[in-house]
Amino acid sequence: MRPIKAPAVFDGFLRAVDGHLVDGLGQRRLLRGVGLGSWLLAEGYMWRFGNQGPQSPREIEQFVTGLVGDEQARRFWTGYRDNFITEADIEQIAAEGMDHVRLPINARLVIEDSGVLLESGLLYIDSLIEWCRRHHLWVILDLHGAPGGQTGTNIDDSPNGEPDLFAHAHFQDLTVVLWEALAKRYQDEPVVAGYDLLNEPLPGEWQARYSTELVLLYKRITAAIRAHDVNHLIIYEGTHWATNWSIFEESWDENSMLQFHKYWSTPDRASIEQFLAVGQRLGLPIYAGEVGENNLEWLQLVFQLFEDCDISWNLWTWKKVDSFTSPCSVIAPPGWYTLVAAAEGREAAPADAQAILDRYFQALPIGRCHYRKDVLNSVMRKAPLRISAVGYGHRGPGVSYGTSGSPSPHAEFRTADAVTVVARSDQATALAWDHHGGSPRSVDQELQVVLSAADWLTYEVVTVDCGFLAVEVVLASNTSEMREPCLLVKLDGRALPAVQAGDRLEARSPSTIAAGVHIIRLLALRSGTRVSSLSIAVVRGLPNVADSSERCSIPAVGGPTATTGQGGRIVG
Repeated sequence: MRPIKAPAVFDGFLRAVDGHLVDGLGQRRLLRGVGLGSWLLAEGYMWRFGNQGPQSPREIEQFVTGLVGDEQARRFWTGYRDNFITEADIEQIAAEGMDHVRLPINARLVIEDSGVLLESGLLYIDSLIEWCRRHHLWVILDLHGAPGGQTGTNIDDSPNGEPDLFAHAHFQDLTVVLWEALAKRYQDEPVVAGYDLLNEPLPGEWQARYSTELVLLYKRITAAIRAHDVNHLIIYEGTHWATNWSIFEESWDENSMLQFHKYWSTPDRASIEQFLAVGQRLGLPIYAGEVGENNLEWLQLVFQLFEDCDISWNLWTWKKVDSFTSPCSVIAPPGWYTLVAAAEGREAAPADAQAILDRYFQALPIGRCHYRKDVLNSVMRKAPLRISAVGYGHRGPGVSYGTSGSPSPHAEFRTADAVTVVARSDQATALAWDHHGGSPRSVDQELQVVLSAADWLTYEVVTVDCGFLAVEVVLASNTSEMREPCLLVKLDGRALPAVQAGDRLEARSPSTIAAGVHIIRLLALRSGTRVSSLSIAVVRGLPNVADSSERCSIPAVGGPTATTGQGGRIVG
């Protein structure tokens, strides 16, 4: 039985049972959500600061204070946190069909070094929980910046740029105190899905030095939580950006989940086999807790992979400045890049720095952002979208594909599949923003699928409208001399009428389809058919076909409200 796709339910608690997640109603679930990065723990690359600029929360705070002084800096941070995430963001996330958010927390915002809790910081968590209760989303609490720092890099809040959490008993004790306090506070709160104990601990050289200390700390925190809270999931991340799971030799808690992160790696099953194997061995569910910061094609491929492999997932991240990889792109206010240049030491601080900062936090609400629907369509496989030919399903032969002859997989991509994949001869590159860096990088060359006669591939798509489904298949070479289509396109098992012209084959449903999940199958009619991509859209009417409005009511897309943001951009 496949997990359901539905809003969060708060009748009981989300739990791990026999390697799967089960909600309070006993229904199997896969989590589908988004991270709220840079809200309670600012990261420099999300502000468009380059590598020479401030990166960690402490560095960014020092920069702001240096610009405007202590009093105005406090005013800025209040405005920033009050505007970065509001209930409107949560409402939109729910409207997109997601079921949870992952909240990165900086320990310094919620607990003093003495162990005294800071109610002012905890109130942000409480507010988020109430918004999510109203809009049926779970919340995962993620300790992104632990006391002393757990990574030794700029993504936590380490005071010395080293993972001092593992070098000093005081920081470990403080971390245990914090998690125990959170467990006491939220032990009876079903909106909280679970506790993500440490984000991306011990990358690189640090994992060999402190892995033993990490395991011991995980066990201490688990015992402290379970002394008060037996309800909530406990979530453990591996070392090295959460990708090294060698520490998981045993299960430390039966109601737990293992987390990995995925950036800039091949989006195929071979790349996650190690996680599937450990999850199966320990009988625990798996969570891809951070995935993203890449182009639309990669997003579309990797999130389908998770769905097909029963892996819960979370897109990183919801909102950044001038982003094309996040759903919400904050429109940089006038003067912003002058301030960025000052942060990087390339120019003097602008005289109107205070005004620029004011305009910045005023630009943060979702209604003033550029809403990137294309990002979420790729993540959720919602039409309209373009799917790479290599984005067929990951459920194996007989389900996701059927081939004959002697197929030749690509040497570095989908190597376990008996499907011929080749690189396009006139290779093109695209750009995407690298996680933790913020600089453009070229992505892998475009790949194409070569089919023999009677070979087939299936693609899963979601339609949120009802209407006529239009499919355009892009072929790799000009076939204008062919009088008959080289492909048969099927929708949910039924062949669609198609017309081929040059390197394009267009197929459309003869009648309207309902909103929901649909399966598109491409069946090769000729050997040597080479496919690059297919684009899917839902249209209201077709030539020579009566308007479908009487038979198919098409709701607005993009959530409960669609507003025009700053600069005339449509939000929602």
